[in-house]
This record gives sequence, C-alpha cells and structure tokens, in this order.
Amino acid sequence: MGKALFWKMLERFGVVGGQFVIQVILARILDPDDYGTLSIMLIFTTFANVFIQQGFSTSLIQNKDVSEEDYSSILWLSLPVAILVYILLFILAPWVERFFLLKDFVSPFRVLCLILIPGAFNSVQIAKASREMDYKCIFLGNLIGILVSGGAGIALALNGAGLWALVIQSLLHVITPCVVMTFLVDWKPRFCLDFSRIKVLFTYGWKILAATVMDTAYGNTQSLILGKRYSSVLLGFWDRGRQFPQFFVNTINNSVQSVMLPVMSKKQDRQNEVKEVMRLSLKLSMFFIFPLMMGLIGCAGVMIKVLLTDKWLPCLPFLQLCCVDFAFWPIHTCNLQVMNAVGRSDIFLKVQVIKMIYGVAGLAFAILYFDDPLAILVITVIEIPLGCFVNIYPNRKLIGYSMAEQFGDIWKTLLSAVIMLVCVLMLGYLPFSGIVTLCIQIASGTLLYFFINRMLKSEELSMVIQLLKKLRGIQE
Repeated sequence: MGKALFWKMLERFGVVGGQFVIQVILARILDPDDYGTLSIMLIFTTFANVFIQQGFSTSLIQNKDVSEEDYSSILWLSLPVAILVYILLFILAPWVERFFLLKDFVSPFRVLCLILIPGAFNSVQIAKASREMDYKCIFLGNLIGILVSGGAGIALALNGAGLWALVIQSLLHVITPCVVMTFLVDWKPRFCLDFSRIKVLFTYGWKILAATVMDTAYGNTQSLILGKRYSSVLLGFWDRGRQFPQFFVNTINNSVQSVMLPVMSKKQDRQNEVKEVMRLSLKLSMFFIFPLMMGLIGCAGVMIKVLLTDKWLPCLPFLQLCCVDFAFWPIHTCNLQVMNAVGRSDIFLKVQVIKMIYGVAGLAFAILYFDDPLAILVITVIEIPLGCFVNIYPNRKLIGYSMAEQFGDIWKTLLSAVIMLVCVLMLGYLPFSGIVTLCIQIASGTLLYFFINRMLKSEELSMVIQLLKKLRGIQE
C-alpha cells in the first residue's frame, strides 16, 4: 500500500501542481469573463460525465471478481452513451447561448463537449490501473497531459485566443492521458458486450450513479443560478475562488481515497481491519487538508494580489468561504468511501438523498431571503455540522466507528490549525511587499503547525514521519 500511495501522491501533486501553475499563468492573461463562460460550459459536461463514467467505474474497482471482459463490456456500453450525449449537447448549444445571454458560445461549447468521448475510454483505463494499484501509469499519463494541454493553452492565450485557449486546454487535458495510458495500462479492449456481467455491476453501480447525479446536480445548480441570475463575470470569480482550495484538497484527499477504496474493498468482510484503514485515511487526510485550508484563508488576500493580480480580488470572499467548506471534506469522503468499499451503495444513496433535501432547502432559503451570491456559500458552511453527522452516522454500525471516536482522532489537528490561522492572519499586516509577506506567512504557519503537533505529541505527525521513512526507499 505504501508504494501505491507514493505514486498516487506523486500523481496528484504533479498533476494538481502543474494545473495550479498553468491556471495562475492563464488567469493573469485572460479575463474573468472567459472563466465564467467556461464554467457554464463545464456545468453541462460535468453533469453529462456523471452518466457516462460514474457508477460503473466504482463497481469495477470495488467488485471482488472482475474479468477482462467486464472492462470491455463497460467500455462498449459507455462509448455509445457518450456519443448520444454529445449529439444532444451539440443540438442544445444555441439554446444554452440564448438562455445565458452569451456571445460566441456555440462553437467553443461544441468543441469542448468532445471530451465526453475520450473521457469514457479513460475512465475504464483508470479503473483498471486503480484496481491493480498501478498509479505509476496514471501519474505518467496525467503528467504528460498537463504539459501538453498547459503548453497549448498558454500559447493560445498569449496569442489572444481568449476563451478558445481554455477550451483547447481542457480538451487536450482529457485526450492526452487517454492516448498515453493506451500504451501504459496492461489492458486492450475486446469486442464483447456481456449484459449478464453489466447487470451484476449495474446492481451495485446504479446507486452510486444516482447519488452522484444528485450531488452533481446540486453543485451545478449553484453555478447555474449565479450565471443566469447575476453574470458570467461573477461566476468567473466564484469559480476561481472555489478552484484554488479544490486544487489542494483534490491533491491530498483523492490520493488517499483512491488507494484506500481498493484496500478496504479487499478487507470488506473484516470489520476491524476496514475501521483501521478508515481511521488512517481520515487522520492523514485531515492532518494535511485542514491546516492547508486554514492557512489559505489566512493568506488569501496577499496570495491573490501576488499570483493573480488585483483584477481577481473580488474572488476573495468566495475563496475563503470555500476553504471552510473544503476543510471538512475528508470527513465526508472517508465515511462515504467505507459505504462503497463494504458494498453498501444503498446506504450511500440514502445519505446523498438526505443531504440533497436539506441542501436544496438551504439554497432556496439563501436565494429567496438574501438574493446575495455570498449567502449561498454561507448557508453551505452553516450546513457543515449536519453534513458530518449524516455521513458519519451509518458507519457507527457498519464498522463501529462513531462520531465521538472520529472527532477524538482529529481534535489535535483542528486545534493546531486554528491556532496557526490566527498567526497567519496577523502576519498579513506586516509592512512588507506582497511576495515577502506571503513567504513569511507560509513559512511561519507551517513551522507553527508542526511545532504545535509536536508539543501535543500528535499521532498523525508520527505516522507521517514513519511513512516518509518507508517511502524513502520505495524505489530501492
């Protein structure tokens, strides 16, 4: 598991780190309106991808017995769906342009939607590599994808391509890893379509699919409202504010969760072992993500000025509120992952239905009573404790891991990060240049966080040190 985690972390840090640098460069060149228009496009492609990729890919990883024919069957089922969805979006493009009052939208949107087809193929490749814990292939594919797509996007942006730079960059970001992994992953599609096996996988996967559809629909509804009720420029600020914390959270949280799902799936009949893997996953994820989000809140204002320039300052409140929301993501994802790993996708679906109900109610309340885009995020933050309870409660019975135990495992991380946040906020008032202040905030916050954990004799810090020692000789 250590070697798999090493390659997954390397893949995430390499990919997300590369994306971060590229997005910073593009944001300095392009206008917020370009990002707002792209966000509207991604609402539709993201939602479409749920039907094409979700559910079956998780089934391929979680299921105990998966054959080569299963991968091919899922591929030949997914590809026609992807093509049909693309045709539908191709036809709807002019309507979307009129609905959001946009200009020069149709052609870029139709080109961007092409990502659905290679995305269907790539999802099976990733499922195959993930099941075998071969994250080296995923790392190489995504790294090359970042270099190719990022280079093309920056070149186009410098030549005045505007929105097209973001569209081509997004398209190449999907196509390139698909091509690269064709040569790296030990799997070649066969011309077979076994409906009996699809039925078995669908029995588990449809609940994951339904839950993901609801979750994605709720998240995209927020963007739809902002884009329609306010403006694409405001949506650009919203999207940029969300994207920065999401980059960092995906780096760490997805790395841990991607490794833990196949590990827990293999141990699904042994409750105590699943619980221990879950505890390790939660503690490691929170140890890095919570302080990262608190630190980002503290230095956000300085960071935006230094990296993105003053034109992006309106995204500051969105960024800070999103950081609070993302800070607790490991609690949600770790608990949901257990439900998938032990084959209880029915509970996973019920949990998502409950969250969908109160989420929609909160969204409607924010719109009707405040009519302020910030109110939507404030309501999301207020709902965090309820979301944690809903996600944690089923695992009290599934693996015997109660809410009290979970918060008992992470309280030192929470305390250390909050103290660090206060320090970073105070350092933001130093009378130095932006880049100097930002460096001082990052260095001081990091040292203080690890010092406090050392003083509290944090088990997580000891775990990280031991893991680093093991990873040092991972290639030997």
